[in-house]
Amino acid sequence: MLEKIKELDINLLVYLNGLGSETFDKFWLIITNQLYWTPFFLFLFFLIYKKVGGKQTLYILLFIAILIAFTDQTCNLFKHTFERLRPCNNPDLKSIIRIVQVRTSYSFFSGHAANTMAVATFLYLILKRYFKYLGFLFLWPLIFAYSRIYLGLHYPGDILAGFFFGALFGFLLSLVYKKLKPQYFPG
Repeated sequence: MLEKIKELDINLLVYLNGLGSETFDKFWLIITNQLYWTPFFLFLFFLIYKKVGGKQTLYILLFIAILIAFTDQTCNLFKHTFERLRPCNNPDLKSIIRIVQVRTSYSFFSGHAANTMAVATFLYLILKRYFKYLGFLFLWPLIFAYSRIYLGLHYPGDILAGFFFGALFGFLLSLVYKKLKPQYFPG
């Protein structure tokens, strides 16, 4: 059963990664770099600030920092426990996938997928009453995570596991936030 899942994971990687072309490589390198998402983050937090005010926005940022630290460290624990080679470092795959970027760390599970899904889930659950179309926020982790497959850095299974853990942690921290919020921001 596990071998069948691994085979499916590799086949899906080869297919999705193979959709790329040199024409779009620079675009996906920009997408995968968190620094280039800064305008999006600033715009998002400007919208949050306008809806909930400065103090509560800082409170939300504190929770996001805790969420990312926890998600990232959990991801690193998994990576060092499973020690799954990234597709770009897998000798069996190097000749059949497009390798656009190389990283030497392990692959399972994707920290990019986990962190972005955690933040998107957390923000969605605590802010959905303020924004009608906040569900579009989930496009961010989807696009960001696909960039990791496109570049040859993660298997689809790494992404799905990252999404699962990120959504779980984002959900759990939203419960903590909702429990503590009335103490600091009643009403």
